[in-house]
Amino acid sequence: MARSGHRSRYTRYDGGPDPLAPPVDLAEALDAIGEDVMAGYSPERAMQEFLRRGGRDQVGLDELARRIAQKRRELLQQHSLDGTMQEVKELLDRAVLNERKQLARDIDLDDTDRAFREMRLDSLPQSPAAAVSELSSYDWQSSDAREDYEKIRDLLGRELLDQRFAGMKQALEGATEEDRAAVQEMLGDLNELLEKHRLGEDTQEDFEEFMAKHGQYFPEDPQNITELLDALAQRAAAAQRMLNSMTPEQRAELMELSQQAFGSPELMQAMSRLDDNLRSLRPGEDWHGSQRFEGEEGLGLGDGTGVLQDLADLDELAEQVSQSYSGARLDDIDLDKVQRQLGDQAAIDARTLADLERALKETGYLRRSADGQLKLSPKAMRQLGKALLRDVANRLSGRQGQRDVRQSGAAGELSGATRPWAFGDTEPWDVTRSITNAVLRSSSEGRTGPGVRLTMEDIEVSETEARTQACVALLVDTSFSMAMDGRWVPMKRTALALHTLIRSRFRGDALQLISFGRAARVMEIEELTALDPRYDKGTNLHHGLLLANRHFRKHPNAQPVLLIVTDGEPTSHLEADGEVRFSYPPHPRTIALAVRELDNARRLGAQTTFFRLGEDPGLARFIDAMAGRVEGRVVAPELDDLGAAVVGSYLGSRKGGRGPVGEHMGDWFGGRGWWVG
Repeated sequence: MARSGHRSRYTRYDGGPDPLAPPVDLAEALDAIGEDVMAGYSPERAMQEFLRRGGRDQVGLDELARRIAQKRRELLQQHSLDGTMQEVKELLDRAVLNERKQLARDIDLDDTDRAFREMRLDSLPQSPAAAVSELSSYDWQSSDAREDYEKIRDLLGRELLDQRFAGMKQALEGATEEDRAAVQEMLGDLNELLEKHRLGEDTQEDFEEFMAKHGQYFPEDPQNITELLDALAQRAAAAQRMLNSMTPEQRAELMELSQQAFGSPELMQAMSRLDDNLRSLRPGEDWHGSQRFEGEEGLGLGDGTGVLQDLADLDELAEQVSQSYSGARLDDIDLDKVQRQLGDQAAIDARTLADLERALKETGYLRRSADGQLKLSPKAMRQLGKALLRDVANRLSGRQGQRDVRQSGAAGELSGATRPWAFGDTEPWDVTRSITNAVLRSSSEGRTGPGVRLTMEDIEVSETEARTQACVALLVDTSFSMAMDGRWVPMKRTALALHTLIRSRFRGDALQLISFGRAARVMEIEELTALDPRYDKGTNLHHGLLLANRHFRKHPNAQPVLLIVTDGEPTSHLEADGEVRFSYPPHPRTIALAVRELDNARRLGAQTTFFRLGEDPGLARFIDAMAGRVEGRVVAPELDDLGAAVVGSYLGSRKGGRGPVGEHMGDWFGGRGWWVG
């Protein structure tokens, strides 16, 4: 079979996000969002703040906004708008100088004629535009002078066309009369097409016929009349803004000079007609804006229009990056404009931010509630809790992974013995013994050949010792002093870490989270994590202990574990009628009621640990006395170590002060200066 002559070409992928790129890493984003949520931000605002700040290796929106503002500032400080005028003046001065030289050395010229010509050159107006107009009928004696003067007309024509059609200045350099006639014909056909479109009488065939004839003038390669209109109107509006940005004198000079373009008034008429059509069809473009240029590098009309378009792009990008308008999304950012204005890497950074935002919503980490607000999903809470638990494990063990237990949901501790599997067993298989049984059985049956066939009779399971279940009540102080002294977020981190540990490693344990401020209440972890700092006057430990004891009574066969995190003495209590009574300094009745409920917890068998935050001597004396009354412990951790202290205390309580954690609890606390009672 004959080989095909087709040859494959491999080019850079340009069809959207790289399909081979690794997925975005959400771990850092989730950690940062979770921290902000626990500090009181809404999940939506927390996500926006992360996208603004960026991460360790990820540029954020603020940095993109800074680059946009810097690029805009550089354009305005670098350029001025008199480039074409300067070039016209240079050509004019050179033409006049060459003409004077020619008059001086032309011996065949009549003296009267020479004097008349010199007088005419001497009396030229100061205005370059007026001088060019005055010399339009001058009979040049110098061929070099005539060439320079014609260059002025050619330059003006190419610059005016370049304002409306990018690249025309270079394309028409050295153009013939036939080339100029072709441009004039294109303008005529374009105006007819636009006027037909304005009346609603055009067709796609009309557009395609126009592009087949004049497509070389439109490098944007529009596919329909709408795309053509957009490209033309955006550049024409930028040209008008450039004109608006000039001084009145510059503007007057340019308008007068424009009449000399190509020495053809028909060109200006066609351009004026084009502007009228574009204004009518695209009134929403910015036709009235202006900019203040302060630099010294002169811009020609075409280049200046390009810079005005760049400024418009930068202004649009600044608005997109600000995300300050209703319904804003990072997908709104025009990546092509970012790449054009700030470079490839900036476009990659912007695309990654959009991917992050999309992934956070589409992968289920953020979900929108019935009221339209974004919330951290249970999946996000688990991910955040795992990160916090890893940090706790590092602080507990001093090295990564030591506390990463692999017995999730096990029924007890392994005893080292095994037994045959029976229906209903949930203990883990002893794989080594099971395979050995299969090999021995196969050998006794005389089986040969590769592989081992495992039957139910071969399977043995590892025996476990019964493991005591725990009933845990974590009481966290939510009075205003916790937020005022920077303890709000560490408190939430602690609760989430303990919640994650129990839900993932000790699922048989019953955890209840109880907040106590002026009053106490049972809270789900999502509610506590999103709780805003508040001015809650009162520390109602009495009410919190009441709820904890109710929780313990619901689980009579479990070991009660009472963990109390606070930074203040009790200043409120719950009366029999349900009313809250507040008193500062603490009223004796408030203290007595708190002590009574603590005694009740002891009678229920609770192992109690107080976590004292702050250095208040009165608080220290009170907590020492409370802990001593119930043979409890007192821990005074640094804020960064609060989570590790609470989790460590819980693990030690589960083992009754024995085992790997319990054996080292005293040394660990004492070594860090935490054991105070």
